[in-house]
Amino acid sequence: MAATPPSTPFPWEGTAQRADRFLFAGIIFSGLYALALLPAVPALIGTHPVLLEVFRGSMTSMVTMGALAREGEASLAVAFFAGLPGTMMFDWLYWWAGRRWGERGLTVLVGNHPKGPARIAKVRRLAERFGAPAVVLAYIQPLPTALIYAAVGWTGMRLATFLVLDLIGSMIWVGLMVGLGFAVGEPVVDVAKAISRYALLFTVALIAVIVARSVWRERRAGT
Repeated sequence: MAATPPSTPFPWEGTAQRADRFLFAGIIFSGLYALALLPAVPALIGTHPVLLEVFRGSMTSMVTMGALAREGEASLAVAFFAGLPGTMMFDWLYWWAGRRWGERGLTVLVGNHPKGPARIAKVRRLAERFGAPAVVLAYIQPLPTALIYAAVGWTGMRLATFLVLDLIGSMIWVGLMVGLGFAVGEPVVDVAKAISRYALLFTVALIAVIVARSVWRERRAGT
């Protein structure tokens, strides 16, 4: 049975508390943080992939580190454990958003997507029926992980329980990615080094794709 959604106001409402403003700022920062580090991916993937693992939890960097471990150029243990901080860094914020704001928190995360209400209903049912497995398997299922974390917070999962389950899920995900790189080996290393060699071109291409996608979404929403 789902917990009753709290009546805590949003940070832009007049009766909002300091915790609401802190939480909202944290969520905004997590998005800006990911965007700010995006240009670093092509520059560092072939030279310092471990930094991308630690600070961004980049899937590409995990695969690359696994491949480097296969080639004897990195430690397999470092490849695994370095991926955990970046993977889990902001997960607790989304749990807190669900815990504090309830259904409205999920509405903020979904935005104006036409399928938003259906997604919220689906993720709520998932959290009610399979709360713990949903968190553990969050990275290998199709729904956005932020929605799952917010939903389990909304439906009453304790923070300590969430953090333990999130750690287990993150370990599974990082293990799969590092294992994939270890299985493939040298070809991944060659690709990563080639990307770093042409880092500027890849960065420009990434920015172009982001801008084009934003324009396409706005035009689609306007039709």
